[in-house]
Formats: sequence, C-alpha cells, structure tokens
Amino acid sequence: MISYLLFDLDNTLYSSSFGLEKAVGERIRRFTAQFLGITEEEAVQRRQARIAYFGTTLEWLMAEEGLTDVDAYYRAIHPEGEEANLYPDPRVRTFLEQIPLPKAILTNSPMEHAQRILKKLEMENLFTHIFDIRWNGLQGKPQPEVFFRVLKTLGKSPQEVLFIDDYPSYVKGYLDIGGKGLLLDEEDLHQDYPYPRIRSIFELTPYLEN
Repeated sequence: MISYLLFDLDNTLYSSSFGLEKAVGERIRRFTAQFLGITEEEAVQRRQARIAYFGTTLEWLMAEEGLTDVDAYYRAIHPEGEEANLYPDPRVRTFLEQIPLPKAILTNSPMEHAQRILKKLEMENLFTHIFDIRWNGLQGKPQPEVFFRVLKTLGKSPQEVLFIDDYPSYVKGYLDIGGKGLLLDEEDLHQDYPYPRIRSIFELTPYLEN
C-alpha cells in the first residue's frame, strides 16, 4: 500500500518546455570542458563514456578526474537567477495538495537549487523533506544507497513509496530495489520503456491505489 510519494524535482514538478534542464546540461558541458582543458565536444564524449558508472557528472569528475571544489562546481552549474524563466502552475500545486499522502523530494541537485525552484513554483510548503545531493553524501540517483538512505529517513519500505522521475535509469534503479516507480515522460521520448509511464503529472492518480 502506497503511503508516501517521492518526487524528482526538475522536469517533474514543472514542464521540460521551460528549458531549465537543457541550460543545466549546457553549463555542465562548459564546466567539464574548462576543468579538463579540452573542447566541449571532447568533454561530451568523455562524459558519455563514463557517466553510466556514476549517478552524476560530479561523482565522475571527483572519482576519476580530480575535482575537489564541489562548491565551485555547483556555483557554475546552478547560478543564482537560473530559475528566472520559470513560472508557477497553480493547477499542479492544487493537484498535489489534493493527494492525501505526504510528499518528499529526491534530487541530484544541491539544496540551493531546489529551494530556488520550489520558491519560484510556489510549492515551498508542500514537501516534508528535500533530499538533495549533499544530504546524500554527494551520491546521486540511481545508486541503491541513495534510495535506501531516503527510505530509512521516511521510515518506509520500498513498496510503500511511489517514486516519480523523468529519467528512466533513475526509476529503474528504484524498481530494482523492490520499489514502485513511475516514469514521467512528457515528450514521449521513451516509448520502449517497459514499466509504468505517464505523460503528465496529472496522470498520477490511478497509480496511487497500487
């Protein structure tokens, strides 16, 4: 019986059409190229070859490329004002408020980013917890330890928490530990994904009864 909802933040609680995640990806590419002293194209290739072994770019850079200044990385990737083009959708807030279950956020981003986004979305008081990347010891989804740490804090088993995210590998990671996961695929990019998938957060309701 589902008794808690665990949401990703970016491109999950707001539409991917705002382009915030794309902008983050561009900043990651630029930072990685500058840090490694290579072209952005080379940075993309090197990252693609290694990212499957890590939850985040930061984990990879720290583990294999000698990055130590975590704060500098996040200042570059998540600068102040990054949320400027985002605006709230009252329908989403109303929909979430009407779901009679506690809700938390699990993000691979730092707390300062999560707080900016939630403030702009006018959702600051909807969630019992914000589990950010620093809280998780700089480990990111889909590492099993990340999910188990969150579940321990919530006092729930994997089967009691429904996890909603827009990354197939992250949802699959939660399914692999016995949890219930839902892929939010707004742009219908993952038609071959073999597990539950929705196109809009408003399609969430039927899955709350499982």
